[in-house]
Amino acid sequence: MDSKLEKRFRERAVELGNSGDPSALTELIQLTRSPVANVRRLAASAIGKLAGIADANRAVSALVPMLRDAKPQVRQYAVKALKAQGVAAKCALSDLRDIAISPVEKDYNHRDAKLAVETIEEALRIKEKQAVHCCQRCGVELEHDEFARSQKAFQRPFCNYCFDEVFMERRNFETKVELQKKIRAKDGTWVQSIGERLICEALDSQRIRYRYDERFRILDGYAIRPDFYLPEHDIYIEYWGMDSADYKIGMLKKQKLYQQQGKKLISLYPDDKPRINEILREKIENFNRKETP
Repeated sequence: MDSKLEKRFRERAVELGNSGDPSALTELIQLTRSPVANVRRLAASAIGKLAGIADANRAVSALVPMLRDAKPQVRQYAVKALKAQGVAAKCALSDLRDIAISPVEKDYNHRDAKLAVETIEEALRIKEKQAVHCCQRCGVELEHDEFARSQKAFQRPFCNYCFDEVFMERRNFETKVELQKKIRAKDGTWVQSIGERLICEALDSQRIRYRYDERFRILDGYAIRPDFYLPEHDIYIEYWGMDSADYKIGMLKKQKLYQQQGKKLISLYPDDKPRINEILREKIENFNRKETP
């Protein structure tokens, strides 16, 4: 597929997912059949965003075949989208259980499939009134679809009314963060500080693929935004660039979360800036050396 056409389809999938329009599902189902993996992945993600809005049965029918996609990241986003469908995704449970224990599956798909199974099964128990969950914000008893939708988006229980309020609060926060990214690295990434720019350029010079400022779920009930994540090494990088008391308290809490979950974390500080390239190379090599039999 032509690169410009592929880009247009990718952007269209994201646009439809953010539209909040249930009629967008028809076009997204068509995009799930694209020959381009990134388009299929984004279409699955968009269908997940329309959970509770678009027809759940049609969404599930489109997502289940994607669990057998050749690309692991397409399978990952299909799993996440099915998790958001709750009771309607009951028919996918056997496939999800297979992914959760498959010896040839990626670790992130093991984890996400397990969470999807737990969420769908709990939604079924709520529907059958064998379990009760209440909104964390207002205390009202949740319906099964409310539970599944909020678990997928926030990993916390919210009714639909509070879900919309929390979603808007999160989006406003995301906008504020984006506006603070005023420094551009050589590879085009916009960051918030000189230290982060130096890290981008050091990783790029070493040809290490990274994700910048993406939200990762680390602990139940907690979602954190690591400054950098290196997917090929499963390493997190945090640049601790401030010196206030509140900032240091938050830093220690965040470091503790990484430690509790056994995550590989590289902490960098302003004093490291003159030697960022060397320090990163050395610490990444140390982590890789420890894992080599």
